[in-house]
Amino acid sequence: MINGVIMDMDGLLIDSEPFWRKAEIEAFAKLDCKLDDRMLNRTMGMRNDEVVKYWVSYFELGEVNYGAIELDILASVQEQVEANGRHLPGVLETLDFFKNKQIPIVLASSSPMGIIQSVVDTLGIERYFKVMCSAEFEELGKPHPAVFLSAANYLRIPPEECVVFEDSVNGVIAAKAAKMHCIAIPSAQDFKDKRYAIADMVFRSLTEFLAFESK
Repeated sequence: MINGVIMDMDGLLIDSEPFWRKAEIEAFAKLDCKLDDRMLNRTMGMRNDEVVKYWVSYFELGEVNYGAIELDILASVQEQVEANGRHLPGVLETLDFFKNKQIPIVLASSSPMGIIQSVVDTLGIERYFKVMCSAEFEELGKPHPAVFLSAANYLRIPPEECVVFEDSVNGVIAAKAAKMHCIAIPSAQDFKDKRYAIADMVFRSLTEFLAFESK
């Protein structure tokens, strides 16, 4: 039985993954480090601070100002969200679907709370969420399940009675590690990635999920 819904944000509710990629590529270009989309697939779904640490280590940059790089990325993402943020297909319809069923919805994202707030304000969707959780307040980010377990705790619902909607492999791993049901909505280029097989169901979009539910 499903008594709680947990929604990821980036790449699921808003097509913000390109915003993060652009910001990360530009931030590391300032350090003479070249990132590309293929490389950034490794860190998709991770927290901003963990992404920065990963690439600083990868490029063996030594002593750098981690905080400055993180803030540079966040400022760019927030600017792009506010200028170009749009709902992905089926977002409002899916939120209404669960709201009409009186199933509480939590937003649980790897993004810091400032970015979460910018997204829900830009999209006008804050009213749908019982609470919003950020992995920035957890000891570890995805693929660790901490943020999803915190979401279930806020709802006072056992993890096994929650379903997580995720677009990233790291997020799917986190959901299953939390012993939750998981519906994966990968991007078009990642849809055939075999790692999504651990999800309970995989759809191309939230619109496709709704069509399945209406059968």
